Amino acid sequence: MTQKMSADQNKKMLILMINMFIAIGSFGIIIPILPTYLKSIDQGGMAAGLMIAIFAGAQLLFSPFAGRWADQYGRKKMIVLGLAGLTLSMFIFYATDSIWILYASRAIGGVGAALLVPAIFAYIADITTLEQRARGNSFVSAAMSLGIVIGPGVGGFLADFGLKMPFLISALVSLAAVAFSVFILKDNTRPQKAPVATEGEVSLFKQILMSGRTPYFIPLVITLVMSFGLMAYESILGLFVDHQFGATHREIAMMITVAGIISVVVQLFVVEKIVSKLGEGMVLNVFIALAAIGFLLSIFANSFVLFFGITLLIFLATSILRPVLTTIISKNAGDQQGFAMGLNNAYMSIGNILGPTLAGLLYDVQVLYPFMLGLVLLGITLFISIGWQRKAMKSTTIESLEPPKP
Repeated sequence: MTQKMSADQNKKMLILMINMFIAIGSFGIIIPILPTYLKSIDQGGMAAGLMIAIFAGAQLLFSPFAGRWADQYGRKKMIVLGLAGLTLSMFIFYATDSIWILYASRAIGGVGAALLVPAIFAYIADITTLEQRARGNSFVSAAMSLGIVIGPGVGGFLADFGLKMPFLISALVSLAAVAFSVFILKDNTRPQKAPVATEGEVSLFKQILMSGRTPYFIPLVITLVMSFGLMAYESILGLFVDHQFGATHREIAMMITVAGIISVVVQLFVVEKIVSKLGEGMVLNVFIALAAIGFLLSIFANSFVLFFGITLLIFLATSILRPVLTTIISKNAGDQQGFAMGLNNAYMSIGNILGPTLAGLLYDVQVLYPFMLGLVLLGITLFISIGWQRKAMKSTTIESLEPPKP
């Protein structure tokens, strides 16, 4: 039975959830009006793509360093700096129409997200026991899903009051979160050992190479594949249902909203129970398989209603996989929580960059190719996951059979 959280733990969890919700929601809030806004400043699809790529790229480059800094300087400092970066990014977006300055603002936002996300997950590791960790991670993942759901809806509503109103409101809400964290959130960082390897900071490339020697390398790879598949799926979702089934914008919005709500409910009330009953390893394998089945069924869907149901299945699987993977990485990271969460964020960012890019290229060749690619990658990942768990189990068994040292 999972140990209940104390009142102090719940208070800290609530603050972390609010911060994560604001971070994700503040980006989502601009999504509905971004194409119209870019058109108003004589920009088009390439600019829209670069807005996403620059944000994800900056997040990728800074994530591993941010994880180390969270260990070295404290979780609270990184959370506050991350929120401040997101706030500055949105104020710049509101204040200018220069495309190059807008690109710079997205880079600042990406750095802010890189500082924020690993620090939040490392903070969760600090304030929870191993038994509570899955619950804590699922709560914050639920806040992420809620931001994804509510952000675009709020943005569409605010755009009725002016095309730039969503940018201003997003900036002000994010600024309030900075103040909230400065005055209410306590720095709960535990003393950490120095991170592996270094005189000075190690390059991103070297840190990713170093991750291959960590006990949580396979979960990192699975995180990359999951992010790749989900972002690839989401990036062509609207185009696909419009092309195949003639779906309206309202139907597409309803699909994303319902899928997001299901994700939130599952992460809040289901993940902990499933993990307690089956264990992280079994849950990992079952829901990778379920996501793969979803991609397979997508290829043969012949109606919008059927595809809607398949989309819910895929979102259900990924909503469970995300906190479970974070928990597995955290449990294997020992006292290098910030470093591990930074790498987790980096691998996620790689998937977020590559997924939409490759899915878009493949979609232009044949509309079903993105689903076929996702199916193949998830199938390979399932076999890798099973092999990794068997190897880990065998290693544990051998160690338990060894005689105690004198």
